[in-house]
This record gives sequence, C-alpha cells and structure tokens, in this order.
Amino acid sequence: MQFTPDIWQFIRDHQHDDVRTLALQAKKYPQLDMPFIINQIDGRQTAQHKIPSWYATEGIIYPVHLSLEQCSSELTALYKAGLLNGETFADLTGGFGIDCAFLSAGFQHATYIERQKALCDIATHNFNLLGLRHISVLNQDSVEALGKLSPVDCIFIDPARRNEHGAKTVLISDCEPDVAALEELLLRKAKRVMIKLSPMLDLSLALRTLKHTTEVHVISVQNECKELLLILENTDKNLSIHCINFTNKGTQAFTFVPQEEASATVQYTNQVATYLYEPNASILKAGAFRVVASRYNLKKLHPNSHLYTADTKVANFPGRCFEVEATGSMKDKTLLAGLSQANITVRNFPMPVAELRKRIKLKDGGDTYLFATTLNDEKKVLVKCRRS
Repeated sequence: MQFTPDIWQFIRDHQHDDVRTLALQAKKYPQLDMPFIINQIDGRQTAQHKIPSWYATEGIIYPVHLSLEQCSSELTALYKAGLLNGETFADLTGGFGIDCAFLSAGFQHATYIERQKALCDIATHNFNLLGLRHISVLNQDSVEALGKLSPVDCIFIDPARRNEHGAKTVLISDCEPDVAALEELLLRKAKRVMIKLSPMLDLSLALRTLKHTTEVHVISVQNECKELLLILENTDKNLSIHCINFTNKGTQAFTFVPQEEASATVQYTNQVATYLYEPNASILKAGAFRVVASRYNLKKLHPNSHLYTADTKVANFPGRCFEVEATGSMKDKTLLAGLSQANITVRNFPMPVAELRKRIKLKDGGDTYLFATTLNDEKKVLVKCRRS
C-alpha cells in the first residue's frame, strides 16, 4: 500500500483518535483503505513515544501491532548501536527494522534478513525514505541465510519469544531460532555476535548455555527491565556484566564481573538505618546482590531481601534512595496512623502487595513509601519512608 494525499490528510486529521472507534466507523469512508489507515494511525501513536525520530518522518509505514510491540525502542536501539561497529553487519531477524536501522550506522554495509515478505517490503520503503541505502534487504529464513552468509564483522539476532500458540517463552531452547544450537555457526560467520533475549530469561542459565558470552547488558527504562543483551566472541576475555537504567534524570550504569559478586563481603543487619536503598531493576536482574552492597558500603537487610541501608546518603546510587521515617510490624498502629495511601513494595515478605494493601487498608499513591520486607533476624517489618 502506498500513501496518497487523501490518506495522509485523513491520518493527520485523525492521528489522535481512538483506533477502535475509527474501526467501527470504517464504513463511513468506503473510498479509503481503512484497515491500512487504522494500522498507520495506531503505529504512529505508538511510535510517537517509542521511536520519536521515525514518528517525525512523514511517510514511514508501520507494520501490524505485534511487530511494533516487539521491536526495540529508539532509546535502546541507540544504546545497542554504541556496542557494535565495523565494515559489515547482518541482522538475521529484521522485523520492523528499528535495530537494523540504528545499528547499521556503525557499518559501511548492512544486510537486513527477514522471512516475512510484508516486513521486507516495509523495511525497503522505510530504509529508502530514511536514506539508509547501505542496507540490503533479504527475504529469507534466518537459519538458511546464516548458512549462506559470507563472514561479516558483526551479527545481530533477536529470536522470536512466542510459541505457535502466541504464548511468551523464557527459555533459549524455546526461542526461534534456537541460538544455542547456532552458537558455533554464528561465531564462524562473525567476530562479534549480539543476541537480544527476553528480560524474563534466567540469566545464569543463559550464561551456562551460551559459553562464548563475553558481555551481558541488562537494559531498563524507567526501572522496567526491557532487554537482555548477550555479546558472544571467540576470545578468552573475562565476562563483564553491564546494568543500565535510563531515567528522566539521566542514565544509571553499574558494571561488575561475576567474580566480584562471588567474593564480595556483605554485612547483614537487624536494624534499618537512616536511609533505605533499592537497586534498580537491571542490577536485580543481573544478580549483583552482594557487590552493590560492598561497593557502596551498605548493609543488607537479609540475604534474600535485596534492600540495603546506611546512616549516610550515597551519591549516585544506581537505584532509589529513601529517607526512613519509621520501622515496625503490621500490627504497629502508630506506624500507619494518619495514612490513607502509600506506595507499597514487597521484598522477601510472605504476602503479595494486593493482599497487604487490603490488610492495612491503604490506597495506592501519595508521597509515602512502604517496604514490606524481612530483616536478618527473620523479623517481618514495614519500613515507612519518603524519597530522598
């Protein structure tokens, strides 16, 4: 489908409309390709925040909702682009083409490979529109294409994480293609391989499965884990783990090696001090539970609580810092006196947030934060605090 002046005018006039309402009104516009238009309006509404530079480019064609939902954001694609460079590059699972477009900036020539012809047609149109004429589009199965691929400097692959029933998968062996089975072939075809995996994946299991991993990048946006990136190389250099959290105030970055985590000395405590610290989602996903305590000279509340405390405020802590107002049990009436709402977080506590909120009769929101957790002496407590 190509844009026409009438179609573009309709999209401009209705770009903020509810697409479900538009779909119900489609019969009012028999002269227009409404399924295409509705898909474009839906895509533009998503891209406005997810891919702002593409949203600002008139003429970009958007794919079906699932392909747009699964693609990277511009923010995470730009981060990935800083990790790969060279002369030649291949994206084995092109999809909508966001990663390929941004990653290709570091290369003289790139190849986009995708088995769905509709996505290849969209990518061809969009790459030409964006002036990315150094990208070749190949409509082919990724495994078949990999076997025929001439060696390149870098390969990117984002295996599908849904099974034939549409359910999300979390094991490498359940993804398509199975990158573990392709590991040796991938490294024969490229010096550096980047694999994008589900943030739900068990990282320790992934590292045991993909034995040539030299770097891990755990990417979060606003403290929500979005991507798990593994970089594979045929070298013997030590594995490094990079925890990145993009926030409105800047980027939180924390890097460590597994040996640091294993050897870190941690003090545990039965008392919550003046400040409470909660590492960001990337650090928790990466399992940096001990090294974050030793590096910032914090005490840990419990081996399994993953909350930390100190009497001093730590500058540039990679997470959230709270000033503690009081600590007590659920039965402590003075702790909750005068409170009608609070932001509740549960860490190593035998009750989910919804049940706890019902028990203590507090609405969600406000400036007060309650952490339900366990101290080193196994005492269950509520920590009342405010952002610091």
